[in-house]
Amino acid sequence: MDEIVAYLRGIPAWYLATIDEHDAGQPRVRPFSFACADAGKLWFCTSRDKDVWRELAAHPKFELSGWKPGSYWIVVSGEANLADDAQVSEDVRQAGFAHMVGIGEAHESAHDGRLAFFSVMNGCARFCDIDGSERRFDF
Repeated sequence: MDEIVAYLRGIPAWYLATIDEHDAGQPRVRPFSFACADAGKLWFCTSRDKDVWRELAAHPKFELSGWKPGSYWIVVSGEANLADDAQVSEDVRQAGFAHMVGIGEAHESAHDGRLAFFSVMNGCARFCDIDGSERRFDF
């Protein structure tokens, strides 16, 4: 898990794809930049008023990908556990809040009702190289 988080934190953004809540045949993708490991889970942060939150509520499967120049790329797939938002630790909540405010989001506090966290269920991370090799980590 630490390698996944270190990789994601080591690049400015990666791209998270979801399924459109109104058109299941249409994927949607957007940049993300907060990842954290806590209690054996991989955590992400967003806002409840964003399309991504509604899309994950309707269709929890997602995939993300990012690339660090001169290195391999990462692909993480899984299901968003939005119910875990109620159980996120204070440390993750504070880190997510600081990150979101740091990128220009307007949240009043780490307990702002719009701030939302989700963990990953049935996760798989693949570290892929241009030669076709990959390392896989299921979590």
